[in-house]
Amino acid sequence: MLCSSTIAQTDIPVQKELKIEAANKIDDTKKPQEGTSLNIPSVVDNPETNLNMTTRNPVKMVDDRNLVQAGYGMKIDPKAGPREPKEGSKQHFADMYLGDVKSSGKFVGIVCRDHEYVDGDRVKIYLNDKVVDPNILLTGSFKGINLDLEPGFNRIDFEALNVGSSAPNTAQVDVYDDQGKLIYSNKWLLSTGSKATLIITKDSE
Repeated sequence: MLCSSTIAQTDIPVQKELKIEAANKIDDTKKPQEGTSLNIPSVVDNPETNLNMTTRNPVKMVDDRNLVQAGYGMKIDPKAGPREPKEGSKQHFADMYLGDVKSSGKFVGIVCRDHEYVDGDRVKIYLNDKVVDPNILLTGSFKGINLDLEPGFNRIDFEALNVGSSAPNTAQVDVYDDQGKLIYSNKWLLSTGSKATLIITKDSE
């Protein structure tokens, strides 16, 4: 029994003191490392900085040094825009209104001529829907008729009977009063069957 008691006492574990040390020791005497310095501009030391809060400088989102005015460098064709049709045009020319004129005389003289290429243009003349000349051949010189005026509106129509050898039917028309004074002048461009209309107003006596 003595023997077994001695063996049991040798199984008791021996206690040892636990020492805890820092994994990374800090050396307080070592000079700290210097990293890359961050360069921050000073608004106080910069003489170009405008600190005047009363003056507003608009924020510019784009560089205006490369901006140009709208249309800069654009080339405009001087031939662009509406043009007057010329002899030989295949365009259709519909009825046209020549305008109106006043006259206090008893009659007016209506004369017309081909103001462009003389190519056999012919017209029919109406006064208030009545034919007063069925066929006038337009030449380079003026020709026409005298028309008695009724009080009020007098409608004169020039109907193109053809377009000659070169379209359209072209003419200059002049109107003279009963004293021989020119009171109106205009031109027309018509296709076959189209009419040019002129209104002459006679004042009531």
